[in-house]
Amino acid sequence: MCVRISPLTVAEAQAVLDKRGQASAHAIELVEKPDPLYDAHPGSTVPVYVPEQSGHLMVITLSWGFALNGKESAVFNTRLESALEQIERGRRGMWAEAIQHGRCLVPVRAFYESHATERVESERTGKPVRRQYRFRLPGARAFLLAGVQAEGRFSVVTTAPNASIAPVHNRMPLVLGPGESSIWLGADFARLADRSAIRLIAEPER
Repeated sequence: MCVRISPLTVAEAQAVLDKRGQASAHAIELVEKPDPLYDAHPGSTVPVYVPEQSGHLMVITLSWGFALNGKESAVFNTRLESALEQIERGRRGMWAEAIQHGRCLVPVRAFYESHATERVESERTGKPVRRQYRFRLPGARAFLLAGVQAEGRFSVVTTAPNASIAPVHNRMPLVLGPGESSIWLGADFARLADRSAIRLIAEPER
């Protein structure tokens, strides 16, 4: 369950778009350990990429999490398997419309997962809490997570964990590799469920 990401700023997200296709052009600086002060959690406003009618991408800001039962940002992850099942059942369920017509891209420097069993002492309370692991794409200043969006909100799409994530968590965000953003936004997006070819760097936060 992804509940924390290190997003780009709006200016950084736009700069990345502006530099696309330019060899040796770095739009943003490399930050190996993002400042937690700027991390996003459900309810945060985050820049994402959405396709225009022309097919080009544009930057918009959306709130992380869909409302449910009167609670803001209650549903912030979307299981790809559940969304696909809803499509197969005839567009029933909260994800059917978003997965078909609202796929988007979430640019991040890193995302975090809590370890299932490892505990560390909380700096705030002194009580044991689950250790957080930071995940990055090797050599990348930023990378993309698959998302879905509707009505000013977005959710991070998750899938089965690969070898990088499985020792820490039983789910992972659908991390997109080079050239896969167009696949996620295209008709054949379901084939991206298998993330076994994606290698990530896992670092304990402390």
